[in-house]
Amino acid sequence: MLDTLARATPKTILEDLSMILVTGGAGFIGANFVLDWLALSEEPLVNLDKLTYAGNRENLAALAEDPRHVFVHGDIGDSALTNRLLAQYQPRAIINFAAESHVDRSIHGPEDFIQTNIVGTFHLLESIRGYWGSLQGEARDGFRFLHVSTDEVYGSLAREEPAFSETHRYEPNSPYSASKAASDHLVRAYHHTYGLPVLTTNCSNNYGPYHFPEKLIPLMIVNALSDKPLPVYGDGQQIRDWLYVKDHCSAIRRVLEAGRPGETYNVGGWNEQPNLDIVHTVCSLLDELRPRADGKPYCEQIAYVTDRPGHDRRYAIDARKIERELGWKPAETFATGIRKTVQWYLDNQAWVGNVQSGAYRDWVEKNYGERQG
Repeated sequence: MLDTLARATPKTILEDLSMILVTGGAGFIGANFVLDWLALSEEPLVNLDKLTYAGNRENLAALAEDPRHVFVHGDIGDSALTNRLLAQYQPRAIINFAAESHVDRSIHGPEDFIQTNIVGTFHLLESIRGYWGSLQGEARDGFRFLHVSTDEVYGSLAREEPAFSETHRYEPNSPYSASKAASDHLVRAYHHTYGLPVLTTNCSNNYGPYHFPEKLIPLMIVNALSDKPLPVYGDGQQIRDWLYVKDHCSAIRRVLEAGRPGETYNVGGWNEQPNLDIVHTVCSLLDELRPRADGKPYCEQIAYVTDRPGHDRRYAIDARKIERELGWKPAETFATGIRKTVQWYLDNQAWVGNVQSGAYRDWVEKNYGERQG
């Protein structure tokens, strides 16, 4: 349903302007994109989000009185709703962040991932195909659908293997990555079969503000400050390429602006590091910025737990195509990005407390409690 602000905004104000539609814009990456978009542009947007476990309206609190932001609580799989929004607001572009997006959760319960990431994407594509088919002239030629995906669709790399390029074959290894791979294939098929002007981005591991504290970096920060163990899977040598979320958002804006329909662009941070090194970096920053009362280092709280089933050993993104063709590269190094991230969590403890609902605490206990060595 439309929120109060959207209902109070006269249709003529928004419907006479060019605008975009964002799905999943209350989640981690989506909310950062929405906030940055409205900080950098006067173009309004419609934000469609189902508000599942990681969708959080508090991420968008700064926009509570902003008439350029129309929030709609709903599901991308609800064709009647998406058809109505497309007809009413006539967006020039759609950016699809909406997804169930956590490997561990997909292992415990894959069905939601199949329903949202595959079936939901199919229904969204069908609505968009009908809408795009109704457009004429410049509106039709200029329309874009940008699908945001993950490096996990490519599978796992050995240490000596080259990073994932856009031509790397798909070898997903978890229910989450398999569901995202299927959605990527659907998007590609709708371009090749129906001519739908699509763009796809596959990103590496994001980190930064508003990251739900079950993922590695925010979980380490939250647990460290709560004097809890810092759970590290297996030997901690799983390697990821870390991408600051605001860099990711700038890449999406650039792909939307200048990407070629039908193309895929890999977005990475050029920051390959083992998980254990990430944990030690977070601990060192907390030692500096928020020392423990007893003066001991936070790394003493590190606790190794049983690895998760099928844990991929290495992801790495080759981001040369987007730099070569679109002139994009990340602004942050890992050192600058992780310092900003830790400081954000220290400065926003109320946000952390508010997202730690009973359901969230129960899930973390289930996932990590079962793995204590």
